[in-house]
Amino acid sequence: MNLATIFLSETVGTAMLLLLGAGVVANNILPKNKGEGTGFLMVNFGWGLAVFSGVLVSYKSGGHLNPAVTLGVVASGAKEFVPGIPVDFMSISTYIGAQLIGAFIGAVLAWLAYKKQFDGDAPEGFKLGVFSTGPEIRDTVWNLMTEILATFVLVFVVLAAGHWGDSATNTPAGLGWLGALGVALLVVGIGASLGGPTGYAINPARDLGPRIAHAVLPIPNKGSSDWAYSWIPVVGPIIGGVVAGLLSHVLLP
Repeated sequence: MNLATIFLSETVGTAMLLLLGAGVVANNILPKNKGEGTGFLMVNFGWGLAVFSGVLVSYKSGGHLNPAVTLGVVASGAKEFVPGIPVDFMSISTYIGAQLIGAFIGAVLAWLAYKKQFDGDAPEGFKLGVFSTGPEIRDTVWNLMTEILATFVLVFVVLAAGHWGDSATNTPAGLGWLGALGVALLVVGIGASLGGPTGYAINPARDLGPRIAHAVLPIPNKGSSDWAYSWIPVVGPIIGGVVAGLLSHVLLP
């Protein structure tokens, strides 16, 4: 295991996450789609399955796909991310850099899949909504609070899952397809429960990488990338993830 493998694993996994996640949003909200109007719950399930797919293909790196998860693991006091990869500045930078690049790539691939729909006359907000999140009621403090709480749930439950193991093989339950399915269902649950106010970014890379893609892609009549809001789905999830990691020392002995 080496950092090049970690970088490739996280890039591919996060790209898969965003291709399928942004894809289900595009299918739901852009006009002239088979899935148009299927609703927010369908988006929740689509994102859950996107996480499932991304985690499976990034098994070598542990399938973080999310800087909040990576920083939560750091805050939890872990010594290694995966066997052979110590927690240090270089490995943290590798994980987060790969996640941001993978998210950008996945968003571009989703745009290619829905190119004709993006070229159509969908409202500007719908086009941006495929790439990034936005609040239903814009309020800095409470939008930030929602993202902190939702991401705390994500990271705290993921860290808790790491305490469960297979007694026969002495391996963490978070490994393999069953662990990936558990994280996928968790994401569906967070979306259904806490996703309404802000669209539940719960992942700085998931929002920032695609927002950059929205800014640079040649999308007709795409409007603003809403940079004034963009820091909330970055800062909120980081706070939530770090707090979850720190509290895991106390609440998950």
